[in-house]
Amino acid sequence: MARKIPATIITGFLGAGKTTLIRHMLENAGGRRIALIINEFGDLGVDGDILKGCGDETCSEEDVMELSNGCICCTVADDFIPTMETLLARENAPDHIVIETSGLALPQPLVRAFNWPGISTRVTVDGVVTVVDGKAVREGRFAANLAAIEAQRAADENLDHETPLSELFQDQVACADMIVVNKSDLLTGDELDQTVGDLKSGARDGVQVVHASMGALPVDVLLGQGIGAESDLDARHEVHHHHHHDDDDDDHHHHDHDHDDFESFVVTRPEIADPQAFATQVADTIRAHDILRLKGFAAVSGKPMRLTLQAVGPRVDTYFDQPFGDQPRETRLVVIGQAGLDRAAIEAALCA
Repeated sequence: MARKIPATIITGFLGAGKTTLIRHMLENAGGRRIALIINEFGDLGVDGDILKGCGDETCSEEDVMELSNGCICCTVADDFIPTMETLLARENAPDHIVIETSGLALPQPLVRAFNWPGISTRVTVDGVVTVVDGKAVREGRFAANLAAIEAQRAADENLDHETPLSELFQDQVACADMIVVNKSDLLTGDELDQTVGDLKSGARDGVQVVHASMGALPVDVLLGQGIGAESDLDARHEVHHHHHHDDDDDDHHHHDHDHDDFESFVVTRPEIADPQAFATQVADTIRAHDILRLKGFAAVSGKPMRLTLQAVGPRVDTYFDQPFGDQPRETRLVVIGQAGLDRAAIEAALCA
């Protein structure tokens, strides 16, 4: 019987560092061919582009598949299962599949989907990894920017669970085989020890709690856990029941959120001269205009590589990821915030 392909589910709130963790994994994959399924939705699949930027045989562009119809746990049958079937139908099967969920996803329904006929004989859940923002958890906030999470919630028309963040966090921890306390560099030694200890006490026996800065974990720690989580659902049961099922109501009237309360737009500008100065400029613009999230790419004068930029709240992370190639050398940023943003002022600030 053919060996089942291992799949790792990576979950956690917006801004916890899931994409950064995955990118580090790809850059240190040690020859493994990894396929990615990314639960991105919005105007631009920037997270997908960031991960496609690995640009080598470890993860070719065809190995990155995006689910853009909303929260993955709410679209399992319509979105996730067909994507998995397409992936498994390829002649060159990947060595490992990594699934990055939406920040609002409940991991249990996704694990349950691996018992679907046609999937269960081909793939097994190697492990569920929950990434948490260490500093935010230490401060009792679960995420660095709660308003950004609410914006994500409001933008997802397919979301069918209105889960308080505290309960969603408990479910992500309850399902985890490994908890990664990310951004550990923002904590003191005592704070980190206390955070790790608290998470261990709230997790199932045997769950590993590790810490990382910028998602830097050895690949052999992250992959190859061999858990078979789909056969262990009772041990990782949902702490709370969240999903709404109403056959007479398919248009999601149960949402309290007005989707017009949030907006996003794209700002383009020519090349920048100084990446560090531009990161400061972006941070200043975010603070001045209450921007929830900003991400995209910049062209830097004299540099063939594009500069990837991601900002959640005041924290701005940048790195060079791949050559521009035939793409236009321009800076392109997605701005997300509550309705009423002063678009002209924000564009002027980012283009100054």
